[in-house]
Amino acid sequence: MINPGSRRLVPVALLCVMLAGCAASGGSPSPEEPTGNYFARDLPGLPGGPMMSPADNPILQARQLGNPPPTLIRQALLAQHEHWLGTPYRLGGTTRSGIDCSALVQHVFADTFRLEMPRTTARQVHEGRQISRDELRPGDLVFFRPPGAYRHVGIYVGEGRFLHASSSRGVKLSSLDNQYWQRYYWQSRRALDTRHLAQRLDSSVIASGEG
Repeated sequence: MINPGSRRLVPVALLCVMLAGCAASGGSPSPEEPTGNYFARDLPGLPGGPMMSPADNPILQARQLGNPPPTLIRQALLAQHEHWLGTPYRLGGTTRSGIDCSALVQHVFADTFRLEMPRTTARQVHEGRQISRDELRPGDLVFFRPPGAYRHVGIYVGEGRFLHASSSRGVKLSSLDNQYWQRYYWQSRRALDTRHLAQRLDSSVIASGEG
């Protein structure tokens, strides 16, 4: 026999899932994204293999070499890609068992840059200041607007690629030059100046491989 109290909780739980995630106004995920070479896992120079150890920490190594802020941020985002790689997409999800695009952005910014971001794309699209696509630097947010209510967000990592939770492939790196993403590109935003974002990098989190 079902507890009457449990029945009352079901609509509330469903409403929370609908309000969370990538949908700007409660829409459903976009159609399956087209497959192609842009689904390749790695960027040039991306370290492969298992979770990195403190000795292999690319952020610490990059800092020791005196690299500029964009390089430091790029290395941090590639480390986050390695950490989240293989995580499936789930609307309303916030963990390694399933995550949506806006939750991934929220996790990466909190865990890597110690910067709190809103939970949904509807609010993330108002963060920082709008920039042109030509101005993109690692750490900037890129937004897409496919047909319907659905909105999508990712984090630019450099060399024309961005980190995101794809509705068809889960957490991955994609190319902005791909026909699909070119068609539905909406806008880009810089949540925090590149130099200040690099100063907020939490090397201890990257070193431990925890996100």
